[in-house]
Amino acid sequence: MTMSAGWYLRRLSRMGPQEIAGRAGDAVRRRRWRSARPDCPNVTGARFTAVLPAGTLAAVPPDAAKRLIAEADRLMYGHAEYFGVVRDDLADPDWWRDPKTGRRAPWGYAFNVPYRNEDAVGDIKQIWELSRHQYLTVLAAAYAISGDERYAERVAAHLRSWWAANPPLRGVHWISGIELGIRLLSWVWIRRLLDGWPGAAGLFEGNPVAMNQIWHHQRWLAAFPSRGSSANNHVIAEAAGQFAAACAFGWFPSSARWRAGALRSLERHLRHNTFDSGLNRELATEYHGLVLELGLAAVAEADAARVPVPASVRLVLLRMTDALAAVVDSHLRPPRQGDADDGHGLVVDGTGTDRWASLLATGDAVFGRLDWWPEVTGTDVRTPLLAALIRPYAAVGAAPAVARPPSRPGHFADAGLTVLRGPGEIWCRCDGGPHGFLSIAAHAHADALSVEVRHDGVDVLADPGTFCYHGQPEWRQYFRSTLGHNTLQMDGGDQSVSGGPFLWARHARSRVLTADTSDASAGGTARWCAEHDGYQRSVHRRRVELATASGELTVVDEVRGPRRDVRLVFHLGPAIAAELVGNRAVLTWTRDGEGRSAVLDLPGQLSWRAHRGESDPPLGWYSAGFGRKEPATTLVGTGFADGTAPSGEFTTVLRFHG
Repeated sequence: MTMSAGWYLRRLSRMGPQEIAGRAGDAVRRRRWRSARPDCPNVTGARFTAVLPAGTLAAVPPDAAKRLIAEADRLMYGHAEYFGVVRDDLADPDWWRDPKTGRRAPWGYAFNVPYRNEDAVGDIKQIWELSRHQYLTVLAAAYAISGDERYAERVAAHLRSWWAANPPLRGVHWISGIELGIRLLSWVWIRRLLDGWPGAAGLFEGNPVAMNQIWHHQRWLAAFPSRGSSANNHVIAEAAGQFAAACAFGWFPSSARWRAGALRSLERHLRHNTFDSGLNRELATEYHGLVLELGLAAVAEADAARVPVPASVRLVLLRMTDALAAVVDSHLRPPRQGDADDGHGLVVDGTGTDRWASLLATGDAVFGRLDWWPEVTGTDVRTPLLAALIRPYAAVGAAPAVARPPSRPGHFADAGLTVLRGPGEIWCRCDGGPHGFLSIAAHAHADALSVEVRHDGVDVLADPGTFCYHGQPEWRQYFRSTLGHNTLQMDGGDQSVSGGPFLWARHARSRVLTADTSDASAGGTARWCAEHDGYQRSVHRRRVELATASGELTVVDEVRGPRRDVRLVFHLGPAIAAELVGNRAVLTWTRDGEGRSAVLDLPGQLSWRAHRGESDPPLGWYSAGFGRKEPATTLVGTGFADGTAPSGEFTTVLRFHG
């Protein structure tokens, strides 16, 4: 995907004067750096001291260690899967090749590589992911736990290979700051986990090539931070990676300056990227997880190096953890909201470890769980490692500025996110929040007033997910469109206007009118109501009621304004079979070997059809993870709405039977 002149004009229109000036300075610096490539300062006597405390590895639960070793052995045989693409070439990888398209990224000065053009480069996500070196942190963790030097030797061979193939500022791996930041964090943990291996010092602090790479990564991050309208999760990764490296690898004349600058950036942007309620402002749940992981990893390095951090950093992470505990369903699954690209901040676990349970377990160890938190029964490797480095919150002496929630919150007013809960582990997320974060809202979807409903952890009315970022514009557009969510579409358009794959030119404005989750007792009714102005001359208002005794869910859509063509859309989860007759759909699925069912009574004023796995145009799909999609049933009702007549209101009722 190449960007047109129109895209550049739209992108420019979303920037302020300060950002434009900063980007102009970046452009000048890139031209200058093309010919001016200083060498890393000569450093002698460097030592790595940010090691794990004695006894840490003994705290790793045996089943988590077993999963880790199994994953490490798969990697040793060269097997892995990234974004739906199975690979068997990891024993000796080609760092520049995209396994999905078979293309190799071109060589040259990093800032000249057309990384958005899949025809020239391949799928950039496939190329970049391996070079985050998070599979190497898994191998290093396997060495730390098992003592088997095969894992350490493989890590060393791959790092030496990568460093040789990717000299500073050459090629595709020197383009994006988030990649450099996460890679630095991986290197810090690789060095820590390999500390007992005799070759660790010779691989890092005793290796001029490694020192040169570490120095140039930090120099790059100090020079080209994400700015203005792009200062989302990327700037957190850049700051966290640089801070971690400047703490653990603080061997250079610039280390103190880099550390101080990165900490200032991390503190400022953690606050800026997080609502006071604790939810991430991008309103894309996986980025909430990514930012929380990065923040925890940064604090771990600060405490390991005895570098003081502002109390506000820990407070933001505490709020984020409490917010995560509040919004997950009965199976610890958070909302599927906004973009999701399977990005992680720190990986040391095997396949099958639950990311969200791991974060809550770490939150328990660092901050202490509240009585209303859901129970975490799974185990992981990362929690005892982070907990060994991070000082417990109560021991820091920085009391929170506000009290923690005394009971489980159901409504997050600043984020416009409301969770209604009912019997049978019914979980319903209602979306009445802002359209993403910053002027471009890069990771937002056109999903105003959408609902997401689960029963005992099973997606019933599902958010279809993300699937892709680059290279497949029709699929990118579908999965982020209004049609791709459980809401109402008017005149065949989106509520918010897209200006590109990570750019929204006009944002729908939503406001929550009612959010009453206090009647969550037997016989009560939880209520939510919100509206948005995305269709200009018309207003879409939606009311949702959940009878907490019976579990009956009622959704009422109202259109105020002139007559409009409408499509009301309900996406079913991939486990749901649907039989549609007229305006009634009988839904069936299996959970833990038991049959479950529900009836969805749809508005009779609309003409209803079921769609499944259609590609021209896309409709009826569910993406469980980045790069993966599978057919799922989508129910679409078509007709018209007239805000001056009864045809302007549509009622949908969902009844669960068991």
